[in-house]
Amino acid sequence: MARLLRIEGLIDRAKAGDEAAFGELVRTHQPEVFRLALKLLENYELALDASQETFLRAWRALPRFRGEAAISTWLHRITVNTSFSVRRRALRHAATPFDEAAHDFQSSDDLAEDTTDRLVLADRLRRALNQLPPVQRQLVMMKDVQGYSHAQLAAAQNITISASKVRLHRARRALRDLLALD
Repeated sequence: MARLLRIEGLIDRAKAGDEAAFGELVRTHQPEVFRLALKLLENYELALDASQETFLRAWRALPRFRGEAAISTWLHRITVNTSFSVRRRALRHAATPFDEAAHDFQSSDDLAEDTTDRLVLADRLRRALNQLPPVQRQLVMMKDVQGYSHAQLAAAQNITISASKVRLHRARRALRDLLALD
């Protein structure tokens, strides 16, 4: 409860233009934002860019933050949107370094068989996830990777819990179908 009150106080001060209060919010939420960006982008440098851009966007949008959802949920949504923007920008300019590194690593002779199997499976899963529409990919990542509850999914998507369950089911079914085709 004390942490919640402290966070709410920081939000109020940051909304009033207190940069030090916003800096404290950044320090509090930076690890979570970076981890999510890294999982979405699979590239350290792009994840750094996305997390920095997330907080820039959050600072600009902070006056519009209504507090209907937790600040972590709000930042999660900004991180997802920013990560998609960063990925699109990176794809326009060059192939992702992650893909090249994964290819080089897979072709190495000293890989153990189980490591190769895991890399192949991870690559299949990544390709299938990338074929999903962004909203479905986000739902799967939030629930199955980040461990968000249906209530948190619903809040992040601004939908009901029932709708989040239905959409997640459809996203998982689409992912399963894509993996079956591969």
